[in-house]
Amino acid sequence: MTKKRIVNPVAPMVLAVGLCANPALYAAPALEEVLVTATLRTESLQDVPVSVNAMAGEKMQEAGIDKIEDLQAYVPNLSMSETGIGTNIYILGIGSGINPGFEQSVGMYFDGVSYGRSQLTRAPFLDLARVEVLRGPQNILYGKNSIAGALSLVSARPGQEQEGMISGLYEPDHDEKIVDFMLSGPITDNLGARVAVRKREFGGYMENLTLNRDEPQRDESTIRAILDWDATEDLTAMLKFELGKFDVLGRQVEIVNDQPSALLGGATYAQALVGNFGADPSVLNTTQDYKRSSNGDYSNNRTKNITLNVDYAIGEGTLTFITGLLEYEFEELCDCDFTGAPVFSLPMEEDYEQYSQEVRWVSAAGGTFEHIGGMYYQKSELDFFDALVIDSDIIPQAVYSRVYAQAGGAANEPNSSAAAGGAMAAISNTTTPRYFTSDAELWSAFWQTTWNVSDRLRATLGVRYSYEEKDGTRTLTVADLDGNERPLGTVDGVLAGVFKVERHELEGSQDGGNFAPSINVQFDVNDDVMAYATVSRGYKSGGFDARSNASPSADLNAAGSSIVGSFEYDEEQATSFEAGAKTSFMDGRGELNVAVFFTKYDDLQVSIFDGTLGFNVGNAGAAETKGIELDGRFALTDNLLMTGALAFLDFEFTDFENGQCYQGQTPDSTVNGVNYCDYKGMSNQYVADYSGNVGLVYTKAFGDAMEFRAGTDFTFTGDYNSSQNLDPSQEQDGYVEVNMRVAVSDLNAGWEVALIGKNLTDEDVISYSNDTPLANSTFQSIGHYAFVERPRSVAVQVAYRW
Repeated sequence: MTKKRIVNPVAPMVLAVGLCANPALYAAPALEEVLVTATLRTESLQDVPVSVNAMAGEKMQEAGIDKIEDLQAYVPNLSMSETGIGTNIYILGIGSGINPGFEQSVGMYFDGVSYGRSQLTRAPFLDLARVEVLRGPQNILYGKNSIAGALSLVSARPGQEQEGMISGLYEPDHDEKIVDFMLSGPITDNLGARVAVRKREFGGYMENLTLNRDEPQRDESTIRAILDWDATEDLTAMLKFELGKFDVLGRQVEIVNDQPSALLGGATYAQALVGNFGADPSVLNTTQDYKRSSNGDYSNNRTKNITLNVDYAIGEGTLTFITGLLEYEFEELCDCDFTGAPVFSLPMEEDYEQYSQEVRWVSAAGGTFEHIGGMYYQKSELDFFDALVIDSDIIPQAVYSRVYAQAGGAANEPNSSAAAGGAMAAISNTTTPRYFTSDAELWSAFWQTTWNVSDRLRATLGVRYSYEEKDGTRTLTVADLDGNERPLGTVDGVLAGVFKVERHELEGSQDGGNFAPSINVQFDVNDDVMAYATVSRGYKSGGFDARSNASPSADLNAAGSSIVGSFEYDEEQATSFEAGAKTSFMDGRGELNVAVFFTKYDDLQVSIFDGTLGFNVGNAGAAETKGIELDGRFALTDNLLMTGALAFLDFEFTDFENGQCYQGQTPDSTVNGVNYCDYKGMSNQYVADYSGNVGLVYTKAFGDAMEFRAGTDFTFTGDYNSSQNLDPSQEQDGYVEVNMRVAVSDLNAGWEVALIGKNLTDEDVISYSNDTPLANSTFQSIGHYAFVERPRSVAVQVAYRW
């Protein structure tokens, strides 16, 4: 973990107040207005009664923000990380966990189309107008399970003028190369088009000692074409077609802790793998140093999206139709023992198809009553496959030793040898193919009315009713390496006893509806201060567990043992209270916004490690999250702009008896052979007491049409736990990262040259960690693996615009 640093989160705000206190020092520059569509109307960010961060596409390109994982540094209380078998995305300490059966608690919407699958959060950004991040339940206007918040991605659209851009970036240390191309403008008087292409290659920043290569290597290609058609004065249509590919070779994960075991005679797990099983000596590297030991893994992804957006003016209102077709597929191989020893691997495949249709009506603004209403339909089909593959002799030999000891060892020869030999032969060259499907159909209707009581007072009531039907199946069997099913026998007893795996075949159906209300009151204290308060109720639908290794039944299975897994889980509910104020001061020169929130979650959906290799999904109980968020901008001079955000967060589980114990922890209860620890009163993964950022941008014109632009961002966070079992040893210390960009451009000629530095303080940051699989459950050695973020990088970027 990183060296402890003391971060003062109050200093940036003190600086801002100090600068505001002496306005005579400066001229009277004004801020540019930021427009967002968080409420489905185009409004000033300062008029929107919700906690929302907005980042323009130009800022993302300048800061080198390529995907959501990069965005989190600039949005307090937003966390996103890859794991060995999934992706986490959290807002205010709430997220869905890692299971393909889950839809995300943080909804992602791309041009109005729901991107609810976690794998899509890994996709790279391309030619965006802006990204808006809304915190807290967003179940009225966004609707699809957005119980923790919503991310709204908006594509750049064709303009009225011909324009184009080509840019390139090169970073030598990690061999990063990016080429972006954009061409936009009118084709005819009423038809415009925009084409954007991105190609990115990345050499990696982790050294794989086993395979002698750098990882993770990325190969990304994305193309998007948009047509804008002004058919009549009242009818406009936008058609978007996008294809994406992002392939990754290797991963940014390494073993960071490996402790001696009494069972291994004082040796560590890595030492046992080398000494007892002949593993590659690279596995002995067990400290965090950007070096990993792995036999190799990959992730190959393909995405396709077609979106049709039609706006039809009816009187002073607008009727909108949004049709979305979304498909993706991926193939992955996870070296999920996370060592260079061939212990086991986990191949995965997923195919997803989604069709959605939204129809909504937005009335004209400015009347006594303003309305937004509509209906939403979504149909999706998910097919998922994975398998535990045992194709070396490490696990069979470990099983031999375990069974031999359990059978009495040398005191009971030759019976012990016979039993151990039979178990070793049975488990050799074995796979456990698992197939999961989930088909869902959702209908919902929503309505929101704003009553402009007076020039200063507004009240908004919103409701959404949703009804969803889901069907799920999961089968797990035992097969040889060629995929042929093996007959029931000794192998089932070994799988049940060592890995808690049993054959099963399950299916289920769910259906039900929920009613989500919201009440908001806004009051303009004066021309510069708007105060608001919101009470809302949100839901996240239930579903089916894709990854449990056993059925939920406690009955004896075909192997004669009882293993309790999981299959169905129930919906999650949230009740949220938020109050805030959005202020402008010094004649528009500065803005400071504040939001105070409290949210209570019931029947929280969680994924709990079963102590060996599997995860069981269920509803944990209850949790509360509360805090304060501040953000603002201040024009220090005509040339110097300062931005800042600061968030304080307090998260507490109020009811969670079946939490996952960390290695060596004394369990509070044992149910069906699984140990649980009570999380009541504890915080959650990724929750830092404070986080934020401060940015400075200096712009200066010189010469005939030259411009110098320099920006520096300081992003910081307090301590947080990177492990889902809240292991105290996996606490990530607080840190400050510094990012800089210095550019010179010729506005007439259209060229720009920039130098971009990211993580210039070279912080070692762990985004996710967990127990080393099998190390403790099989060998009683405590160990951890961790996903490590990119260290310092410096790149050159050139661009030409016309």
